[in-house]
Amino acid sequence: MSVALETPHGEARVHLHPAQNPRGALVLGHGAGGGVEAPDLVAVTEVGVTQGFSVALVEQPYRVAGRSSSPPAHQLDTAWVAVVEQLQEGALADLPLIVGGRSAGARVACRMSAAVGAVAVLCLAFPLQPPARKGKEPGPSRLAELDEVSVPVLVVQGERDRFGMPPPGRDREIAKVTGDHSLRSDPHAAATAVADWLKRR
Repeated sequence: MSVALETPHGEARVHLHPAQNPRGALVLGHGAGGGVEAPDLVAVTEVGVTQGFSVALVEQPYRVAGRSSSPPAHQLDTAWVAVVEQLQEGALADLPLIVGGRSAGARVACRMSAAVGAVAVLCLAFPLQPPARKGKEPGPSRLAELDEVSVPVLVVQGERDRFGMPPPGRDREIAKVTGDHSLRSDPHAAATAVADWLKRR
């Protein structure tokens, strides 16, 4: 089931996958250049529902509008919070909330986890440090975004991810799986790591 929700930056679309007698909610965002049909998001959705979590896959307004270029971080964050708050008032009301996403979506979830009262954060292919382009230095590290999360975090990262491998931290687990940043090589391995983590939530 898909629903359209208004945000300060346009209409977002949410794909809802309800669990029977849910014990929690899992809200996931997509990467900067991809959508909610990414193999790892699909696999984790199936695992989440099986584990008793109602899953909501959030399409940011720029994707719904057909644009491929991601807007500034503050717009992504504001739209994300608007969507999650509406879900908490409606389809996911009264459920403990885990937020997350893949790549850029994981960054948004980390930055806004406290604002929406999340009890945990799930990061798929966290883009730790933009790789160096020809003749230029690598981009700045985003480790601070992970470090600032005050609830338990799971990062599922491909062993060959060109954005690097985040280190474990306080209440932060790292699950290394076969593959690169796309996590396409073995989405089942990513789902298995998430399933184990969700069982302990």
